[in-house]
Amino acid sequence: MTELAFRWRYTEGEKHANSSRPMSNLDPDRRQTLLDWQEAFGSPPPAYLSVGFMRKALTYFVQCKASGGLPASTRKILMQIASGKSADLINPGGIRTGAHLVREWNGHTYQVEVIDRGYRMDGNLWSSLSAIAKHITGTTWSGPRFFGLNSRTREQV
Repeated sequence: MTELAFRWRYTEGEKHANSSRPMSNLDPDRRQTLLDWQEAFGSPPPAYLSVGFMRKALTYFVQCKASGGLPASTRKILMQIASGKSADLINPGGIRTGAHLVREWNGHTYQVEVIDRGYRMDGNLWSSLSAIAKHITGTTWSGPRFFGLNSRTREQV
């Protein structure tokens, strides 16, 4: 039994100890899992969900309640996608369109412009910073790290 399953079984089971039925994610009975789902989410699950998937979703639900869930930035991106905005147009790095990134590599300075659908460098359009970093260095790099956009790189500078 995993630690999370153990924690869910006992913390949620204790929480509902006075209820007519104890909560248990280890019960192989589909009916019990459906009742657990109803109690956790307030509505019945779609008919096609397997018991294994529902157990994983219930475990994730408990984990989110315990740890606070996804970061606000991730929730914001997911809400944008859910509202119909194309995932290609969402900029998770937070770099605004029109920004210029400058990187010196082997004595040559490279300037990259952030545009609506990707990046522009030397008149060429690129879909990702990683592709640009690979073009510049000849090896695979994390583009955001190469251009100093993540916290790990900023701490080293």
